Amino acid sequence: MQQMTYQSFVEKWGMQEIVCKGTSTGNPFTERQIRGCFQGAQETVWVDGFYDGDGVYKVRFMPSFEGEYTFRVEGNYGDEMAVCESARLQDFNLSGMDKVGGENGKLTGSFTVTPPSADNHGPVRVANTYHFAYEDGKPYYSIGTTCYVWDLQSDERIAETLQTLKESAFNKIRFCIFPKHYDYNLGEPRSYPYEGTPMDSTVLTKDNFQEYTGKTEGNHFDLTRFNPAHFRHIEWCVEQLQALGIEADLIVMHPYDRWGFSEMSAECDDLYWKYLIARVSAYRNVWWSLANEYDLFPKKTTEDWERYASIIQEKDVYNHLRSIHNCKSFYDYTRPWITHCSIQRQDLYKSAEMVNEWRIRYKKPVVLDEIAYEGNIQHGWGNISGKEMTRRFWEAFCRGAYPGHGETYMNDEGVLWWSHGGKLHGESPERFKFLQKIMEETPAPGLRPLENQWDEVGATVDNSLQNIKYYIFYYSFMRPSFREYHIDDETEFEVEVIDTWNMTIEKKGTFKGKFRIDLPGREYMAVRVREVR
Repeated sequence: MQQMTYQSFVEKWGMQEIVCKGTSTGNPFTERQIRGCFQGAQETVWVDGFYDGDGVYKVRFMPSFEGEYTFRVEGNYGDEMAVCESARLQDFNLSGMDKVGGENGKLTGSFTVTPPSADNHGPVRVANTYHFAYEDGKPYYSIGTTCYVWDLQSDERIAETLQTLKESAFNKIRFCIFPKHYDYNLGEPRSYPYEGTPMDSTVLTKDNFQEYTGKTEGNHFDLTRFNPAHFRHIEWCVEQLQALGIEADLIVMHPYDRWGFSEMSAECDDLYWKYLIARVSAYRNVWWSLANEYDLFPKKTTEDWERYASIIQEKDVYNHLRSIHNCKSFYDYTRPWITHCSIQRQDLYKSAEMVNEWRIRYKKPVVLDEIAYEGNIQHGWGNISGKEMTRRFWEAFCRGAYPGHGETYMNDEGVLWWSHGGKLHGESPERFKFLQKIMEETPAPGLRPLENQWDEVGATVDNSLQNIKYYIFYYSFMRPSFREYHIDDETEFEVEVIDTWNMTIEKKGTFKGKFRIDLPGREYMAVRVREVR
């Protein structure tokens, strides 16, 4: 009789993990399968499981409803009388079920889904076309950062990064599954996604590293055998982010590679995608970024990216947010499988200024995942000031988009937030806390740009279901000493002057009809106009 371990109680949008002991002979990653069917009163869901090493197979499930669930697990993962071992979960229900014959055994069980905990709002979804909200309806205002391989650093550096995130306004972080090879990224990661050995990296210098980009000489990885420890660590990082209320925007593929992972065959790519989805899709805070800078892959075609997208659509039963990120050429964000735009600025100066056009063109949330980085490195994308970063954030927000941060300051340790994590040194993150408060005070899922604004950035609520009179006017690098406003003749408005850099809000009083507001004649000011109710 087979046995398994699982939880008797799981909260809504939590994770049920069923752990079974099976065979480790042959290549379990390619020769063995396990899957589960989960059934409640309001949903029936099939999910693929995966091999986790040492003869252990797992099936993970995120319930979307409360109540009683039953399940069955099946596959060719084990022999008759296989015995399950304990998993990394609490409150297990040890259950011995149907006696099975051969390798086609089925195990069944049941569990109860309880209400979600106070900080569990479910996965993030698209809301009102251009914005986001959690599954339970709570608005989600994305303030993201990029930290490519923070997850592959030392335990001490990872702990430092998590503490920094805890103290910040960031609620989304972009990072990689694969290690990264690039300037300021020449060290070896803590682990690799496959069994094998890497090339000798001692030959790399800051002057020759580009000669090894995409090269596989000296690497010996079995691309059909995953390293479960690598993926367990990635999962642990996702869990830590979830505890902090941060979305994990997983960069599944990228071109900055010296190990050959960016040049795998279609068969190996597909195996990787299916394995990763089976492992992490049951985490509620996962987003899918098919690639960072997809257009820099020399051997990937649009057909390849569309095939990966079809795998996500088939295998990710939870319909997590999905996008793909560019370097120079935009992907076609009108494609139905893409839930939101993940954009890197294509112009040396313009970024947030293009949001109006992108909203009209794509009719989806616009996420500016790379609007350049605050820092002082030699690369043009990595040396804008904190004031310019803050300006781009405010401009994006007022145009109805969601900006992303990064930081690339030189230091003696060679530890740049953009890649390694650690501590932040810039001036903009503190201003994001202030902006976050403004975002959360928006009486609707988000903002949209006012029409016919030619000498200021004006925004109002983006919610056609509510007749709310709410406006923000942002003056970025302009320095008016006063502005005159005339919204209508009937409504009484409360007016505030916001200093977005010094993080102050000055109440100016209530007004009706045409009115004048004095301003300090300096940069980065905004005026908020709210209907008195």
